[in-house]
Amino acid sequence: MSTPNLLKNEFRVLERNVLILTAVPLPLFSFAYLYTTGGSMSLDLPELPVFLSRGMLVVAIGLLILQTLTFNRQVRKVRVQETPIQSRIKAYAAASIARFWMLFAVGILSSIGLLLSEKPGFTIAYAVCLLFVSLGKPTPDRIAKALKLKGEEKEQVYDIRRRDP
Repeated sequence: MSTPNLLKNEFRVLERNVLILTAVPLPLFSFAYLYTTGGSMSLDLPELPVFLSRGMLVVAIGLLILQTLTFNRQVRKVRVQETPIQSRIKAYAAASIARFWMLFAVGILSSIGLLLSEKPGFTIAYAVCLLFVSLGKPTPDRIAKALKLKGEEKEQVYDIRRRDP
């Protein structure tokens, strides 16, 4: 398989996995948010103890910070490698997937925390999570900028989005 096709396949798998990790917590959080703000539905849910609620919020915030630090550190490592572009794209994809698993965990924690404690901090944590999701979604432009690609390698990454004839 040629380099452009390998890159396209790698990118499509990355894009699909990121979409799944982004989409799953969304309906869960939507339900929790509507339940806590609507008032028209009543479920017999246990109330989360304060220490557990605060702990979940701290973990969610910690994961938001950790995903940024970890992703940036991994991308810096990839940037300086003198390996073929396919290897660097694979490493970037692995860093992105690790990042989106952490954002997935924040989404789930925020959903459960909001549903069981009704604390607005979980809504804020999820909003920040969505901000990272939208700013961190892998695109050819973001990949090229993050890896500081130039010349032919940059064009190969931009070719990922071009349709095959």
